[in-house]
Amino acid sequence: MKRKRILFVCTGNTCRSPMAEAVLKSLIKRHKIKWWDVSSCGLNASEGSPLSSNSAAVLTENGISVGVFGSRCISRKLIEHSTVVITMTLPQLKLLRGFENVCCISEFCGFDIPDPYGGDIETYRATYRAIEYACNKIIDGYILKYKE
Repeated sequence: MKRKRILFVCTGNTCRSPMAEAVLKSLIKRHKIKWWDVSSCGLNASEGSPLSSNSAAVLTENGISVGVFGSRCISRKLIEHSTVVITMTLPQLKLLRGFENVCCISEFCGFDIPDPYGGDIETYRATYRAIEYACNKIIDGYILKYKE
């Protein structure tokens, strides 16, 4: 079976999209779902930037390991090699008009994921909870359709 790929997109690829990547990977593993790869990138990412310290702290608090991470910038190749590309906000979705495989996370959970950049740890915890909720909706409403 051909592998399916989900690509999360945010602005800088140091907060939201890598958190979503880590959370969804964790859920896929917990559900023993195969054939899905998850990655992330940013619309204005500086290549190789580390995960924000608050994002890392919140993921660690929730038992999720990120491993080695370096941000990367979105490219046509990344979009075209993804089954679905999920932006964190509707304005980000509008920037990627013209690609049929791009949608907004709000299509799964009913809301955009605001950027926590520069916020305190509580802001990142709220972002994590929103992402976790959205990722569970992605599992239930999208990924399980392709389960073996």
